[in-house]
Amino acid sequence: MAEKLLEIRDLHVSVGDREIIRGVNLSVDRGSVHALMGPNGSGKSTLSLALMGHPKYTITKGDITFKGQGIIGMPPNERALLGMFLGFQYPAAVPGVSVANFLRNALMARHKGAAPLTPAKFKKLLDEGIAKLKMDPAVLGRYVNDGFSGGEKKRLEILQAFVLQPELEILDETDSGLDIDALRIIAEGIEAQRGPERAILLITHYQRILNYLKPDVVHVMVRGKIVKEGGPELAHQLEAQGYDPLIRELVEA
Repeated sequence: MAEKLLEIRDLHVSVGDREIIRGVNLSVDRGSVHALMGPNGSGKSTLSLALMGHPKYTITKGDITFKGQGIIGMPPNERALLGMFLGFQYPAAVPGVSVANFLRNALMARHKGAAPLTPAKFKKLLDEGIAKLKMDPAVLGRYVNDGFSGGEKKRLEILQAFVLQPELEILDETDSGLDIDALRIIAEGIEAQRGPERAILLITHYQRILNYLKPDVVHVMVRGKIVKEGGPELAHQLEAQGYDPLIRELVEA
């Protein structure tokens, strides 16, 4: 039986006085890939940020356990040390910090200050990731996301996950704004990280990335709740019909 890596129970999340997440239940097993889909404003990004402990998002009810440990109240850095990773929809620039130094220090922080790899092995790991994501090696000397295109920023998010090897990888609309070639490359980079000890929660509006990255489970979020779950065929159904029939069905229920 697969081990539960992430368990969300009756989660309610507010920003100020406004409730955005209204009772989400979701379980993610090790070794699985989950896709979370839904229209704009449904709460998908709010869920991802609440999972990582962003202070703007207040959990008013419910529980989140990761690796069997309750994490509500745990600061974001401790969640990252525990093995969680969030790939942002809009990655921030960090002027003055090179990509190579950023990744080296992030990896050391992940291992609590210890250097888990020799410099030669670290370089080899970077080279493998750069090649897999078809990035220009010169990117390692550039400042993090400073002057990067949208596609370069998204590839760097996946490169970070490739280096850090988190147990839970949450990717918030990593496919947004990508052309067809970049979409395929990033999807293949995510697929390459699939493994028995890791899990991926991919947040997306569209089925197109799922042509390259087959999820085990698809969840549909509408108005702050997960209203439907299924296999990959559910994503195809949404692509063909849109969200309107599902929303009408909920209104009429």
